[in-house]
Amino acid sequence: MNHVTSDVSKRKNHIILTLFSLLMGTMIIAQAYLLVTIIDGVFLGDKTFRDILPLLAGLLMVLFARVLFGYLNGRKGIQMGARQKETYRQQLVEKYSGSSVQSSLIGQSGKKVSMIMDAVDEVDSYYSEYIPQIIQSAIIPMEIIIVIFMTHANSGWIMLITTPFIPIFMIIIGMQTKKKSEERLDELGAFSGKFLDVLQGLVTLKLFGRARQQQETIKDSSLGFREATMSILKVAFTNSFMLELISMLSIGIIALEVALQLILFDGITFFGAFFILLLAPEFYTALKQLGNAFHNGKSSMGAVEKITEELNKQEKPVEWGDMTLDTDQTAIEIKLSQVNFRYGEEETFALQNIDAIIPPYHHIAIVGPSGAGKSTLLHILSGIAQPTSGRVYANNQPLTHYREDVWFNTLSYISQDPYIFSGTIAENIAIGMNATQDVSRDAIAQAAENAGLARLIESLEHGYDTPVGEAGRGLSGGEKQRLALARAFLKKPSVILFDEPTTGLDLKTERILEASMESLAADATVITVAHRLHTIQNADKILYLDHGHLIGSGTHTELMQNIAAYKQMVALQGGDAS
Repeated sequence: MNHVTSDVSKRKNHIILTLFSLLMGTMIIAQAYLLVTIIDGVFLGDKTFRDILPLLAGLLMVLFARVLFGYLNGRKGIQMGARQKETYRQQLVEKYSGSSVQSSLIGQSGKKVSMIMDAVDEVDSYYSEYIPQIIQSAIIPMEIIIVIFMTHANSGWIMLITTPFIPIFMIIIGMQTKKKSEERLDELGAFSGKFLDVLQGLVTLKLFGRARQQQETIKDSSLGFREATMSILKVAFTNSFMLELISMLSIGIIALEVALQLILFDGITFFGAFFILLLAPEFYTALKQLGNAFHNGKSSMGAVEKITEELNKQEKPVEWGDMTLDTDQTAIEIKLSQVNFRYGEEETFALQNIDAIIPPYHHIAIVGPSGAGKSTLLHILSGIAQPTSGRVYANNQPLTHYREDVWFNTLSYISQDPYIFSGTIAENIAIGMNATQDVSRDAIAQAAENAGLARLIESLEHGYDTPVGEAGRGLSGGEKQRLALARAFLKKPSVILFDEPTTGLDLKTERILEASMESLAADATVITVAHRLHTIQNADKILYLDHGHLIGSGTHTELMQNIAAYKQMVALQGGDAS
């Protein structure tokens, strides 16, 4: 439906631009005709000022109408460019925000920002200048040359012979411009990506003494972008010079032919000669403007292709169903059946043939060495990543048969570094509740109390209205984790996923968090990526992963007896390996 609406809108815009161009062409011809009539009447017809006064009024009206139609034509082009940029930005934002966690980690953030901002801005001239000028240059010169043929055929033939040189040159220049534009966008993307990377890691670079080295890298990248930009400007200057040269020579030939016909051969009247000399520059000006617009259009086409290529990289979206869960039902059994997952076709890491059943209200620990696939399995269980093959079931129904919002409303995911948005503490806690539901301040305060955060908040001058910086600036790691727990307490989920939330915290903070987690897990299924021995031992079931394979599952005692690698891992942590 949106595509059909877009096509209808484009056709409507093209019809409007065509109408404006026809009116502009008519005004140009009328302007030249009235101007010649006035001059011819005054100098050759002995007309008085009173006689030509109506003609002057008509000329003034024609000039006003020409300016008006030119303004409306340009405004319509600007509107087209703005709408198309808005469409591209919306598509790119939807593409980036709708990608899976794994896809979002591919590529540099700076390049993506550059694509959304700079590349989309490059598209503007194609829609705001090139398309309106194409229509204008197809109609106005046609109107003019028809009138010139009717006035003096020889001048019309000269125009027809010289006109093809302009589009031929435009095509040659345009191809080079498009290529240079794509190179420039590549350089800009590389520069933006590198600059943002360095900016985000500036403290680390300083500590390791690499800041000056990266400074030189950014300098080289910026110089590459400068050279790419200058190469486009060189092409633009060449384009303008050649178009001016062709136009001047063509107008000179027409002027010479008209002069010879007027003076020597008496083959044309003064009125006709003057009329042609006024229209000829207008004819070639329209073609020159097309040449300049063609240059900008080809530059924009490079950006359009980059954006299209980026949009086509979009992974196949997950198609969720329309099933719902009973809102009073907290007992959810999760089952993994022959689950396989690979990050990409060329990537070696993969989860392979994972089979597991997670009963309701159980505490499940996922353990294994670094790189075993623990966090990846958690992403699949949550639904934010989809298996390459195999299925995840919830209460005997494939996970994707449920409505997406219904499933996500049943679970909470607390990672090692939960994201805290710029806003107040209350606003950040309220994120835990569905956006369609009203959240009272009392509910937020109760959630903070349950998460062990209330005392800290009440000690602040502005309490729950205390602003928090982007990414949680101003909060410690433990405070950010407790804020994430408060979101979960507010939500009261049926399934809770913990991705090593206590990693890097001091013992006191860890104990506070674990007490809150135990309270939160009283009426929910808990799945934890575990690293501490006491967490592992207390789990109802343990899934031991290694290199993407599920080596074994069971209680701590069962794995100690049957899985040598698990026993060794426990021994390395200082546990009882007997």
